[in-house]
Amino acid sequence: MAKKQSASSRREKRVPANVLLTAPVTSRERRALERLAKMPDSEIDFSDAPEGKPILDAQVGRIYRPMKQLVSIRVDADVLAWFRGRGKKYQTYMNQVLRREMQSRAPSR
Repeated sequence: MAKKQSASSRREKRVPANVLLTAPVTSRERRALERLAKMPDSEIDFSDAPEGKPILDAQVGRIYRPMKQLVSIRVDADVLAWFRGRGKKYQTYMNQVLRREMQSRAPSR
């Protein structure tokens, strides 16, 4: 028996963000980008571009989600027990602690 199609509209095919953001550039797109790169800024028409505001308070996890990588590390048993004692999402908490440490030692610009 065939599955009934929705009468209102067809479902959109979902495409993962990593496919959209890492798709290879076609030769036609590459030529257009090279042509734009050679053009001086004074000749570019920005009249139809929306006013941009810098994102100063970007938060990891709201829009930007870094790629996760599976790793195997050796941690002292008491350290692991302490993190596991924080609950089910102890690995997420470990990642947050490591990220805070990484950001606190980031070189100033």
